Amino acid sequence: MAEHIPVITLDGPGGVGKGTISALVARELDWHYLDSGALYRLTALAAQQKGIDFANIDAVADIAEHLQVEFQPAGGILLDGQEVEALIRTEQAGANASKVAAVPEVREALFKRQKAFLQPPGLVADGRDMGTSIFPDADLKVFLTASADERAKRRYKQLIEKGNNVNIESLRKEIQERDERDMNRSVSPLKPAEDAHLIDTSELSIGEVFQEVMRLYRITNKDSH
Repeated sequence: MAEHIPVITLDGPGGVGKGTISALVARELDWHYLDSGALYRLTALAAQQKGIDFANIDAVADIAEHLQVEFQPAGGILLDGQEVEALIRTEQAGANASKVAAVPEVREALFKRQKAFLQPPGLVADGRDMGTSIFPDADLKVFLTASADERAKRRYKQLIEKGNNVNIESLRKEIQERDERDMNRSVSPLKPAEDAHLIDTSELSIGEVFQEVMRLYRITNKDSH
């Protein structure tokens, strides 16, 4: 019988803290980490760099299938050997990711890529459909939420700290448009898995959300032994 490799999935819309919490949990457990959203951002970036229109579905899906990606253990992401973390963390990159993520052929191309991250001793995967489509048998599924207002505030603070000139109203509008697109796409729409634990992070600190996920993991881990 194949060895069981445990999986924790953290899904939710943009700006709820999925990436930060997932990275903390992966570090705490010393497990592998998959930032699935980055794969869609990278696909969009690679298409742009090659001058390919997002409407050219076959070409974009081909890029997704052959992405040369490396997630650095200490942070940082390499695309074709080039450090691109800053390039894929912009609002525009997020909007582009949402567009290519709505294409079934792109999702299919990245499906196997995401499954390949499942390696011992375990995996923490964050995204929008990790618990519903990619790892439906995950040991623990968490769905993080927060109000659009709160997420816009967080994003605004992040971007201002990085020296970007942004408008909080337009951020809120972008967040709502993206939610709309992600929840209503025909393939793998953004929604909690039926057995996911919902955590509203609007009033919680990163530390509090992290502690709650670890508490849920300990309960799940105890139940499975």
